[in-house]
Parts: sequence; structure tokens; C-alpha cells
Amino acid sequence: MNNGDGKRWNGGGEEDEDEDEGSGGGPDGWQITYADERSWESLQEDESGLLRPIDNKILYHAQYRRRIRSLSSQATAARIQKGLIRYLFVIIDLSRAASETDFRPSRMVVVAKLVEAFIREFFDQNPLSQLGLVSVKDGVAQCLTELGGSPESHVKALMGKLECSGESSLQNALDLVHGYLKQIPSYGHREVLVLYSALSTCDPGDIMETIQKCKKSKIRCSVIGLSAELFICKHLCQETGGLYSVALDEPHLKELILEHAPPPPAIAEFAISNLLKMGFPQRAAESSIAICSCHKEAKVGGGYTCPRCKARVCELPTECRVCGLTLISSPHLARSYHHLFPVVPFDEVPLSFLNDANRLPRSCFGCQQSLLNPGK
Repeated sequence: MNNGDGKRWNGGGEEDEDEDEGSGGGPDGWQITYADERSWESLQEDESGLLRPIDNKILYHAQYRRRIRSLSSQATAARIQKGLIRYLFVIIDLSRAASETDFRPSRMVVVAKLVEAFIREFFDQNPLSQLGLVSVKDGVAQCLTELGGSPESHVKALMGKLECSGESSLQNALDLVHGYLKQIPSYGHREVLVLYSALSTCDPGDIMETIQKCKKSKIRCSVIGLSAELFICKHLCQETGGLYSVALDEPHLKELILEHAPPPPAIAEFAISNLLKMGFPQRAAESSIAICSCHKEAKVGGGYTCPRCKARVCELPTECRVCGLTLISSPHLARSYHHLFPVVPFDEVPLSFLNDANRLPRSCFGCQQSLLNPGK
């Protein structure tokens, strides 16, 4: 019984103080200690066999150094050819294994969130490229979106098909994307990124023949595993020139996925130089009425007019549905071009060096952000 004064009467007529009084309704000290359900991940074994907490500063510093070395090697290498026009299919494993909860709240939710971020980053760095989504569950591969350049349509299709069931079939997924990518012109770089959760693949035929078909069609296949290393996935990447890696945790998975956003160096036997016709359409007047060739609907204002056939399209970059001309804008071309000539990495200097008067500017000349207090 509660008398309203922070006291309760027990069955023996004695009054007890409220346990929550003075604690602010928060958890006790012992609860805070064990609040992290994955606390074992913050431990590592030292050379003497004892467990000690992981020093995150060392991990962050090592990651920073890897990124600097990668940028430095790209900047100093002489004329590395890269595929500026990419045709990439992302295969997402939605089998029963994707419902495992080793990634919180589940592998499926984490992968969907990271794929959404990857889609936006991919089109930001590769505005002339196209992307498609394929899901695998119940042993069947399903094309969620065909190759296209609209990130919003890809994200919408992905979020509407998040259900896990059955087994995964890597062969069926590769056969499906092979049928789409083999029709790509020779100037396009054909790529496949597989996000694989299962520990096996349930295939109707010989997957080795499918791998050889992908290799013959010059399709570069990369795999990111969420469970453990699989021989068939490693063999697929070795045969097609892709990358194979296994994620340790969610931050590592995000890092591995976003590594595929910039265009990779072109494989010598796959690299074919071609001249490609492109058009730079003009934006239509706001008051004009025309039928959009993309959606076959009458729209008022906006859109772009193809310089060859005068057809109306909604967004750029795209391919004209009437004459087949690739339509882009000059900023798209510039954003793709910078991958060939990346900016040289900046030299890291201590803050004390910046504090010296009249030696170096204290803000970035481009964005005016303070170098002494980043983020302000």
C-alpha cells in the first residue's frame, strides 16, 4: 500500500522506504556495469594471456593511417585507369541467416541501413553510373530494381521488401545479374557486390560454370560476408578479380561496404577505351507542358530537353528513352573526373604549429571551417 509520501506498508504493518527515492529513476550501479550486452567485444587477450580492455584510440589511429596510406598511394600512382561508367548490382542475402541477432537488432536491419547509405554515397561519387538491387531468399533470386540512376527509387524498393525466409542460392543470384550485365556496352564496367549472411548456398546446378560465365563476361564480383569465410565466395572473387572480406562488427561492415563506392582500378584485360556520345540538355521553362518520356505522363514545368530528339526527361543523369543518348550535366562529369586525378593528401601538423601567429591560416580557404576547432 502506498501512502503517497514515498513510503509503502508491507504485510507486517511495517513501512518501507521507496527503493527509487533519491535515485532519480535511473539504473543502479551494478546495472550500469552490465548494461552493455556485448561487453565481451571490448576485451582482447594480451601477450601474457590475460584479458584487458581494447584501446579504441589505437584502433582509430590505425584506421586513420590506413586511410591516409590509401589516399597517398592513389595520388602518387601514375595514371591509374578507373571505370567512370559503372553498372553495379548489389545482391542482398535475405535468407533465414539474415534474421540472426549478432548484429543488433538483426543482420537484415543493419544491412538495409548500410545499403541505403551506400546507395547515396555511390551516386554521389559516381553520378554517371547505374545501380540495381537483387534479393535472395527461399532459394530464389528476385530483382528489386533494374539498373538505374535514381537513389530514391532504389531505397524505396529496398525498404519495402525486407523479409527473411528460406535458404540462399548464390548461383541463382549470379545467373540473374549475369543476364542483365551481359547486355551492357563494352565501355561500361560490370560489377557485382554480394552481401552474404548464410554459411552455405543451395544451388540447382553447377555454380562453377556460373562463375566461369561471369569471368568470361568480364563481371567483377566482390563479396562481404557477415558470418564466416566461405570457400565458394573466395573462389568467386579470385576468379573474377573482386574483393572478399568478412565483417567483424557493424562499424567494420560499414567501412567494408563504403570501400566499394569509389571506382576501383580497372583490370587490364577488362579495360577497353571507347569514345561515348553524351548530351548536355537544357532545363525546360517552368510554365511549359510536355509529356515526360521517363514516366509517359504530361507534366507542367521542370525537366530537361534532349538536345538530339527534343524529348523531355525528369532528372539527370539518364539515358534518353527515344534516341538512346546519354544525358548528363557538366557537374556530373566533373565529379566523375576527379577520381582520375585525386587531391594529394594534406600534411598533418600539430595544433601548436597552427597557433603560432602569422604562419598558417587558421581556417580552410574553401569552406571557412576552423582548423583549430573542427566542427565550429
